[in-house]
Amino acid sequence: MEMKKRISLELRNRTPAEVAELVVDNCRSSDGEIEGLTDEFKELEFLSMVNVGLTSVAKLPSLPKLRKLELSDNNISGALEALAEKCPNLTYLNLSGNKIKELGTLEALQNLKNLKSLDLFNCEITTLEDYRESIFELLPQVTYLDGFDAEDNEAPDSEADDDDDDEDGEEGAGQLGDYEEEEEDEEGSEGGEVGLSYLMKEDIQDEEDDDDYVEEEEGEEEEAEVRGEKRKRVAEDEGEDDDEDDD
Repeated sequence: MEMKKRISLELRNRTPAEVAELVVDNCRSSDGEIEGLTDEFKELEFLSMVNVGLTSVAKLPSLPKLRKLELSDNNISGALEALAEKCPNLTYLNLSGNKIKELGTLEALQNLKNLKSLDLFNCEITTLEDYRESIFELLPQVTYLDGFDAEDNEAPDSEADDDDDDEDGEEGAGQLGDYEEEEEDEEGSEGGEVGLSYLMKEDIQDEEDDDDYVEEEEGEEEEAEVRGEKRKRVAEDEGEDDDEDDD
């Protein structure tokens, strides 16, 4: 798919001024130049054009808010002046897998005063002797080269991402906490209802047991009375028999 058409599709019924992130990886530039990207994308902060066949960034429009630019796996060999001119606030630039061979090609990046991270993996320049030391000397504003600083410490996530994660984490924790409190309240209220119902059932059961006990006692008394009556009758009958024998 052509780059211009891909950018049009990525808008998704938005105006260019409403787009903060734009990814057009693996589309195709017809002449090796950037197409379909205009100055109207003034709010763009992240742009990814990986493997699109670029040979130049000369037609990059003015993107004053752009902070991250992915240009890996293209055919860019030089003319990087447009990056400093059009994207003065870049903090991260990925040029991995391009045709950059000489240190002089990167001199144009000295004007990117906010550039903190630069990736040049799989570029021929990485085979130069003292490659890392030379880049850090040429671009003193760069803290991380190919993911590591001058002391070989790995780069953390960007500060902006960390801040966002912290804020999200705090908000998420608050929401989760509120949810847990609500859940506990619900469980507590349900527990109260269950406890009350249970006590009521216990009382009812006790009353039923008392009724059964009373009925048993009454039944036993009736049986005792019947047995008493029988014994009385037997005794009377025996008395009558004795009287007859005496006669």
